[in-house]
Amino acid sequence: MTNIQRYRASDLPELFEKISQNAIGMDNYFDRFFDLSAGKPTYPPYNLVNVSNHESRLEIALAGFRKNEIKVYTEYGKLYVEGNVVKDDDKTPAENFEFIHRGLAKRSFTRTWSLADDVEIQHVDYDNGLLTVLLGKIIPEHHARKDYL
Repeated sequence: MTNIQRYRASDLPELFEKISQNAIGMDNYFDRFFDLSAGKPTYPPYNLVNVSNHESRLEIALAGFRKNEIKVYTEYGKLYVEGNVVKDDDKTPAENFEFIHRGLAKRSFTRTWSLADDVEIQHVDYDNGLLTVLLGKIIPEHHARKDYL
């Protein structure tokens, strides 16, 4: 007879609780794993483009936002992008109209992405309603390609 136990997806939290009791220093990995199962927001839309083996580009559509309404920062291994709508007293002529259909959303938001330990932000740019974040993989010197001949 075998003593094999069958686990279901609903058993994962209990299983990881048992594992984490003996996994010193791995708390961050378990926290990241359980963050993945949380509901994901869909606004604003974005693309994640693989530029090369060591570089990726995050493109976020922020139509209607001004540069001073957007904040991009990293903290505790996460990339945060925040958009805060600033209400102006002097409305533009387009905002004085009654909309029949308003398909372009402009609302405050916060989006978060978990970053791997070997990923850093190389460049951030906002142009024509598109926020571009260039992400680079940190390659240790002993892993980098070296040509000898």
